[in-house]
Amino acid sequence: MELRPDRLERQLAGEPLRPVYLVAGGEPLIVQECADAIRARAREEGYGEREVLDAEGSFDWNALTMGVASLSLFATRRLFDLRLPTGKPGKDGSEAIQAYCNNPPPDTVLLITAQDWSKSHAGKWSEAIARAGHVLPVWPVKPHELLEWLGKRLRQRGLVATPAAVAMLAERVEGNLLAAAQEIDKLALLSPGAQLDEDAMDRFVADSARFDVFKLVEAALAGDASRASRMLRALKAEGEQVPGLLPMLAMEVLRLGQLARVQADGGNVMNAMRDARIWESKQALYRRAIDRHPAARWEVFVGEAGRIDRIAKGRESGDAWLALERLLVTMAEPKARRLLAS
Repeated sequence: MELRPDRLERQLAGEPLRPVYLVAGGEPLIVQECADAIRARAREEGYGEREVLDAEGSFDWNALTMGVASLSLFATRRLFDLRLPTGKPGKDGSEAIQAYCNNPPPDTVLLITAQDWSKSHAGKWSEAIARAGHVLPVWPVKPHELLEWLGKRLRQRGLVATPAAVAMLAERVEGNLLAAAQEIDKLALLSPGAQLDEDAMDRFVADSARFDVFKLVEAALAGDASRASRMLRALKAEGEQVPGLLPMLAMEVLRLGQLARVQADGGNVMNAMRDARIWESKQALYRRAIDRHPAARWEVFVGEAGRIDRIAKGRESGDAWLALERLLVTMAEPKARRLLAS
């Protein structure tokens, strides 16, 4: 059956573990916390062995079939932790998952997590999961839902906040749930059981929505061209200089080009991201970015970053701010690639 993430803990407490769970969506924090709750319940129920499988690129789905069929020498109960970043298992994967769901082995739980989900991802494989276990689609928290989400999270951490204080927190984190969770955890640590008004929130909470180069690059990678442009204008108004912004941008563009090349060559992008020390909470963002452009275009972006650096240092004519904005917009929106030729 389909299950809402906010009802997962109650469901886990009220029934034995199901043979299979699918947790999928574009909110990494919620996906991670739901998966962690299932893993914790599995440990409580004696699932002492856990096997992690990364299903991407040239993944051999026989690894799942053979792993499930094999006998364990160390534990009678096993958890298979299957990472499916794209949320699309393909024909072989769909058949392997359906076979598991149609005849789930005893003392085995299959947990599938994906960092992307929409109605187009669903199919016979997810329907089979829904019959045998639970499907938890994790939809992005909408702006009008953010205040309720923040208020609930504050209460879960033993904090009470006025509506104005919650609204201030929402403004500071700008929809970034991971930043919000970090700020709330910090509040609970610094002021346990506090009743927070607007002034108290202002004192305790850092301005997580400040316009810095990290957020600028994230906006471009997320495909939000308008936000990237707005943030760049704010940075310019604050007195930042293009040469100070470029190193971080160039590093990310180069890293994305390398990941895109791994994907184009059929390699394991998940392993490549781990090797590049990209946080798990950021991996979905990087994957969407490399899916947006082919590897050759990321190489063009690397060259453009170098050209902007030369402009900013007076070695080439042009407007460095305008060129930088065009690069960011093109990274965010493939249809805007003609801007780089302007």
